[in-house]
Amino acid sequence: MYRSMIILLVLMGSATAWGLKAPVDFEAADTPNDAGTSVTLTWARDADAPAGAVYQVMVATDSNGPFYPAGEVSAAGSPMSEDPAAFGFWSDHDDRQYVHVEEFTRPGEDPTKLETDRPYYFRLEARLGEESVASGAAVEARAMENFFNWAKLNNFILAISFSAIILIYISIARRRELYIRRIAGLEALNEALGRATEMGKPVLFIHGLYGMDQPSTIAAVNILGRVAQRTAEYDTALRVANYDPVVLAVSQEVVKESYLEAGRPDAYSENNVFLAATEQFSYAATLQGMMVRERPATNIMMGYFFAESLLLAETGTTIGAIQIAGTDSYTQLPFFVTTCDYTLMGEELYAASAYLARESRLLGSLKGQDIGKAVLIAVLLLGTALASLDIPFLARMFSSY
Repeated sequence: MYRSMIILLVLMGSATAWGLKAPVDFEAADTPNDAGTSVTLTWARDADAPAGAVYQVMVATDSNGPFYPAGEVSAAGSPMSEDPAAFGFWSDHDDRQYVHVEEFTRPGEDPTKLETDRPYYFRLEARLGEESVASGAAVEARAMENFFNWAKLNNFILAISFSAIILIYISIARRRELYIRRIAGLEALNEALGRATEMGKPVLFIHGLYGMDQPSTIAAVNILGRVAQRTAEYDTALRVANYDPVVLAVSQEVVKESYLEAGRPDAYSENNVFLAATEQFSYAATLQGMMVRERPATNIMMGYFFAESLLLAETGTTIGAIQIAGTDSYTQLPFFVTTCDYTLMGEELYAASAYLARESRLLGSLKGQDIGKAVLIAVLLLGTALASLDIPFLARMFSSY
């Protein structure tokens, strides 16, 4: 009985060894779409590979060796279909395996990176325990720099297409007036400034807490330019509170230029555009005190706000000021909506400069972006429907790698 069991175990071990096959259709080539730092190896997947088998990648700088290890890949994993950015979407990619080789290790040394445009020789060995079967002759390949990343071709086409749409609408805006949806907060701006003029009280413009590197602050500065031009025309005092020194310098130049365009350079005072504080709640406390003392008739709060938004807006409400706020901070929008008379929400903040100026470049850009968004929404809906029918064409076309 024991003899039969021993014979059976030997036969099972032999069967396992016989099931280990050398990799076939082994190829090596430069990795597509990279900067010349790796080589890609591919080979036919062995559907009958025994459980636990691995492929050992060996690299040499000479065809005669010596060969050094560069990593392992499970015989059951790494199908080419897992990396569509490098290989694309093809039905036969499940039948081939791959590995990207970027470095190898010599005994007793740190890993060595592959050099660009230098020949290397690769060999693949199938291993299971102590058993190993090599792929045969070594295959030569070089890591080369690629001029263009073809995996990002869709991004390039989309960028060119949307840019063309914007340029077309700018051209249209120069020939005729483009329709823009009415924004209540901006329509009320003239009324709010007129009220401050009638009451002989100042207008307070409050920036958010972000610097000039943020889109919300840039949008706020554009609105400030239009507000300053109107206050100069109405001969109304304008106070501009800043949190960041760079925003302060930009605001001073914008207000000064607006007063110059309005023909009132003598009415501009640099002291009216000031740095309130450089800390969040010190900034809020300074402006709260200023509101209570000077009691401005109109508060305009534009930019990105944090917890200080409710403090500022509540104080403005208690003094009876007309308040117009605008922010793309969704966490602060509820506070502005409940405490301010008008609130610009999200992208309305960015549309404000085009809405107020009515310049062809701004209007054309705004309409072009709206068309681009409409196209993307349509693609999303169509892509969802096609994906539900197991047709992933659009999803693959718009994939970002």
